[in-house]
Amino acid sequence: MARFNPAKFIREVRQEMDKVTWPSRKETTVSTIMVLGLATTAATFFVLVDWVVGSFIRAIIGI
Repeated sequence: MARFNPAKFIREVRQEMDKVTWPSRKETTVSTIMVLGLATTAATFFVLVDWVVGSFIRAIIGI
């Protein structure tokens, strides 16, 4: 069974972190705006579909 070596672990983590390509501020901002826009669009769509289906069901049952 291998023994855990904290110093080796930290060195390996640092080596892996050097390989990571971090997004720029502009990429992060654009991605955030896209996510918020698409989430808003999806929420609006589902509210409208819910309203239409609810109205249809209320018309059928006569409430």
